Amino acid sequence: MALRSAVVLSPTADSAFGVLSNLVRLSLGGRQGNGRQFVSWIHEADYARAVEFIIGHEELQGPVNIAAPNPLPNREFMAALRWAWDVPNGVPAPSLAIKLGAIFLRTEPELVLQSCRAIPGRLLDAGFEFQFPDWPEAAEDLVRQWKSRGD
Repeated sequence: MALRSAVVLSPTADSAFGVLSNLVRLSLGGRQGNGRQFVSWIHEADYARAVEFIIGHEELQGPVNIAAPNPLPNREFMAALRWAWDVPNGVPAPSLAIKLGAIFLRTEPELVLQSCRAIPGRLLDAGFEFQFPDWPEAAEDLVRQWKSRGD
């Protein structure tokens, strides 16, 4: 079996969610690139539950996508994150800005600019139920957790 994971989002400062949240809170959380590229993601709670589910289901074979079942375009992804943070607007980040920023963050710009539309077909077929299948509700939960920690 091979596990393929989408970006795992957790309410911590040093995570992908933390980086995106900081951009949003600075009103820099607009679409990234053209905004049409799909974003596959998974809430940390569902990731942990999915791994436990897979361990308990030996019949699952081959590659298994660990991703929320509803990927969405970057433009919608960022809009939902802004809504969760109650930030009405965000300055878009053109592709060149993403590429330059990736140098400073020591990451690959393709992680943001390339479309990824992973669907967890094997998990769903095996009966796994997501607690957070949709990004707006997941974003609200992650922001709520972040705020309760006092960051």
